[in-house]
Amino acid sequence: MSKSFESNSKTARAVQSLSRRTFFKGLASSAGVASLPLLSGCASHSDPFLHSVASGDPLADRVIIWTRITAYNATGEIASTDEQPLEIPYQWMVSLDPEFTSMVVQGEGVTSASRDFTVKEDVIGLSPGTTYYYRFVAEGWYSPTGRTKTLPVGHVERLRIAFTSCSNWTYGHFNVYGAIAARQDLDVVLHLGDYIYEYGDSYSSSKSDRVHSPNHEIITLRDYRLRHSQYKTDDFLQEAHRQNAFITVWDDHETANDAYKDGAQNHNEKLEGAWAARRQYAIQAYFEWMPIREVQKSSEGINLIYRDFRFGDLMDLLMLDTRIAGRTKQSQIGNLNTLNDPEHTLLGEEQEQWLYQKLDQSKADNTAWRVLGQQVMMGHFSGGAIGFNMDQWDGYPKSRERLFNHIIDNNIDNFVVLTGDIHSSWAMDLAPNPFSIDAYDPATGEGSIGVEFVTPGVSSPGIPDPVLSAAVSTSINAAMPHMKMVDFYYRGHVLLDITHSQIQAEWHWVRTIHRPTTSTFFRKAFKVLNGQSGLSAESTATAPLASPPQFAPKQTALQRVV
Repeated sequence: MSKSFESNSKTARAVQSLSRRTFFKGLASSAGVASLPLLSGCASHSDPFLHSVASGDPLADRVIIWTRITAYNATGEIASTDEQPLEIPYQWMVSLDPEFTSMVVQGEGVTSASRDFTVKEDVIGLSPGTTYYYRFVAEGWYSPTGRTKTLPVGHVERLRIAFTSCSNWTYGHFNVYGAIAARQDLDVVLHLGDYIYEYGDSYSSSKSDRVHSPNHEIITLRDYRLRHSQYKTDDFLQEAHRQNAFITVWDDHETANDAYKDGAQNHNEKLEGAWAARRQYAIQAYFEWMPIREVQKSSEGINLIYRDFRFGDLMDLLMLDTRIAGRTKQSQIGNLNTLNDPEHTLLGEEQEQWLYQKLDQSKADNTAWRVLGQQVMMGHFSGGAIGFNMDQWDGYPKSRERLFNHIIDNNIDNFVVLTGDIHSSWAMDLAPNPFSIDAYDPATGEGSIGVEFVTPGVSSPGIPDPVLSAAVSTSINAAMPHMKMVDFYYRGHVLLDITHSQIQAEWHWVRTIHRPTTSTFFRKAFKVLNGQSGLSAESTATAPLASPPQFAPKQTALQRVV
């Protein structure tokens, strides 16, 4: 693990800093957990937790908890670069209850400008399938309280998962995050990329008064940090993070539009410098500002974010990087030489072999469902070289062919793909040849090897005219019977209700992003049965859990340590 991202809660380092800290009353703790004094540094009169808290990458015995500490100068203003302290000490604590009377574990550390004063702790030694509450202490103040949950082990009856993607600050309010935060019974939230956008004001809505900071295209490390910082001030995004653990992957806009391993459509090396430098700045800021666990690097030195999560015997979740881990440059439409080249790859050889091994292992372990969380649409949208979008799997047909063949040759069943990227809602059967009436039956799903669910965006636009959107959707459904549902107009999220017998995907849309609201409406649902590959429509949404874990309480005012 690189030093810039490693945990800072080392006892020896903390002890060395005690002479410059003020001691506060120790916290009561559960049996076997020593009480730590509360440390304040130079107590601030302003909130050091402007970006709230977050958690992510849960495993059965651990989870990442995150915050960012804002420093202030002597006059109470946010400190400039020259005024920032060398280090800021902090504490963290995890409890079984939101009042922190059943403390489980706690620790302390320091953060600094080298990681933009972000804090990321990998809390270990937790129990599986358990809801926890956590918070931080810094500069004399408590952070907001967060809620998180570890992954289950053994037999699991049911899971509830929300997923979404594509949140552009300048297009409107993040109401979708507010709707997700209002769901009390989620096991985890998946974000499938485009968490931030790199543009200045070149891709924005005239109906929104939300302006990017900095108000130019982001290129440097400072730029990427400032953009992440801005997005993390959104109230609805903060609340979604505070109430749920996230599992995330990046797409292209966390670096630059239509990125691939060695470049991007929206990058000009002559004007904007070396792509490798810009890519690394974006990656560093992402790992600083997101509650994601850092894993190894590729043989070419690129940080890897493809990783897997097991939810007991019910689901294996495989999160892919279809963007920069191994992707070669997108083909031009109609370029058959590139499209037919097996070296023209979306995943890269390392990730591709990893994926096959994980699918095989999931099947061998008899896990009920194999679910991919990834960025770009896998299903066929074109039957040949004239493609709709060469950035999707359509532009990498040999990669898709190898994956589908591996699934068929190894009898891998219950294969489900979750996708973001295209600011629209889709449900489809995945078939090697969906345009052949001999190879695929749209009425029964025979001939398909799995299904795909695509989430609309949080705020990024599809087709803004509802009449035109409906006309295009109708045309697609008529021409492509493997597409069971298409909508280009509404923003929203997808809720997955997962049991051993079926997975039901539900599209919950917001009516507007032009004013803050958490109101949503259920539009459509599709389910896939265990042992089958075709989708069938459902008219009603699934019921929430009867007794979900308590929400983390809302903090109504700054809470000073006493």
